[in-house]
Amino acid sequence: MTARRDVMVIFGITGDLARVKTFQSLYRMERRELLECPIVGVAFEDWTKDRLVERARESISAEEDHLDERVFRRLVDRISYVHGDFGTPNTYDRLREAMGGAEHPLFYLEVPPNLFATVVKGVAGAGLAGNARFVIEKPFGHDLDSANALADELHSVVDESQLLRVDHYLGKVGLEEIPFLRFANTLLGPAWNRDHIDHVQISMTEAFGVSDRGHFYDPVGALRDVVVNHLMQVVVAVAMEAPEPGDRSSIGRRRTELLRDVVPADPARYVRGQFRGYHDVDGVAADSTTETYAALELRIDNPRWRGVPFFIRTGKRLHVTQTEVRVVFREAPSLGFGLRGEHPPSNELVVRLTPTFGVRVELTAQRVDAADPELAELDVGFAAPPGEAPTPYEVLFEAALAGGGVRFASQGTVDAEWRIIQPLLDSPPEVHEYEPATWGPDQADALLADRGGWRSPWLG
Repeated sequence: MTARRDVMVIFGITGDLARVKTFQSLYRMERRELLECPIVGVAFEDWTKDRLVERARESISAEEDHLDERVFRRLVDRISYVHGDFGTPNTYDRLREAMGGAEHPLFYLEVPPNLFATVVKGVAGAGLAGNARFVIEKPFGHDLDSANALADELHSVVDESQLLRVDHYLGKVGLEEIPFLRFANTLLGPAWNRDHIDHVQISMTEAFGVSDRGHFYDPVGALRDVVVNHLMQVVVAVAMEAPEPGDRSSIGRRRTELLRDVVPADPARYVRGQFRGYHDVDGVAADSTTETYAALELRIDNPRWRGVPFFIRTGKRLHVTQTEVRVVFREAPSLGFGLRGEHPPSNELVVRLTPTFGVRVELTAQRVDAADPELAELDVGFAAPPGEAPTPYEVLFEAALAGGGVRFASQGTVDAEWRIIQPLLDSPPEVHEYEPATWGPDQADALLADRGGWRSPWLG
C-alpha cells in the first residue's frame, strides 16, 4: 500500500496559482479536517512567514464568504517558508531542515514549465526524492516532441510512478460520475454504442475573456489550454470501457487505452476563431493569430464507437459559461400504423458539468391534443449549497496526499493526447473573427450541418 504523505512542499507558493486556488483549497481541507501534515512553501521571494500568512489570508478571504479564524490559525500553524533560488543547492539544504525528517514527502510544483526539471533535479540532488511524489502542473509540454523531451529529462532522476500530472478536470465533480452513470444503469449500458448513438457534442463555453492573462494565453490558445487536456478527459469519461471489477487502478489504463483508439484529428474538420477585441488585451501580440475558439471533430476507431463522431467546441467571450456533454441518439424508425409524428425527434442525454452538475434526459412524448410529438425533459440536478462541494484542487490534493491514484494523468495519457491534437498544431487553418457574446464563428456550424447543428445548452 502506498504510504500517506507526511509533508507537503509547495514550490511557487507566492505565485498566482497559489493566490487563486491553493490557499483556498488548503483552507477548505483544513476545515474538513483532511490535513494531517506540515506544509512547507518554497519560492524565490524574500518573504517572512508573516508576509506569507497575510497573502494566505487575502487569498482565502477573496474566495470564501466567511473566514473562520480558528480554521485559518490551524492552517497557518502548519506552514513554514523557505526562500531561495530553485537552481541553487543551498535552497534544498534549507528545505531538508524545514521538512523535519519527513520520509514520504509530496512536492507540488506550481512553477513555470521551464522550471519543472530544475526543481525535480534539485530535490533529487539533495537526496530527498527517494520516497517522494511530485505533483506537476500543466502544461506538460506544448506539443508531442516537447512533452516527450520533458518526460525523458524527469525520468533521468525519478521514476514515472513518482510523477502525478495535474489536470484539474480529473478532480471535477461530475467527470467520474459520467462512467458511473453509464455502467451502473442497465437502462443506458446496452444503448451506449454505435448501434444507438448518432453523435456526441461536448461544449465548454465561457462568457468571460482573457482579462489580464494575455501574456500567458497568447502563446497557448484554446486548443492547448482546454482541448488537449480538459476536454479530452471528458471524451474519455464518455467513451472509455468499464474498469476491471474490484481494481480501481484499472481506470487509468482504460483512459489510456481509449485515447490510443482516437484517430489523429483532421485539420479539415477543425475551426479556429478569435473574438473581436482580442488584440486590445494587454500581453497579446498586435498580429496574433492565436485562437480563442476551437471546434473540431474526433473519431474513435474501436468496435463500440466506430462511425460515431465526437464534436468538441470551446471558446472565450461566448454567449454563456457552461460545460456539458450531449449524447444524441439515433432517430427512431417510422412509427407506422397511421400514428402522428412519423419521424419523432431524437432522444438526447445531457450531463452538465458547470456551473452546476446535473443530468437531463430528453424523450419523445405525444399529447392527445397535439398534432406532433414533443420532447419531454426529465431533469435531475445535483447542485450542492454554495461552499459544500469540494473544489477540484481539494480533490486532487487529498488524492496526492493519499499517495496518487487515478486522479492524475500518466505519461501514456499525455502522449496520446498530444498525438491526437498534433496534426492541428502542424497545419492550423485560418482564424475567423467572431463577435463577443455569440456562439463563435459561423464556420463552426458546418461541422454539424448534416446532424442538426450545435444544440443550445441546458441553462436551467
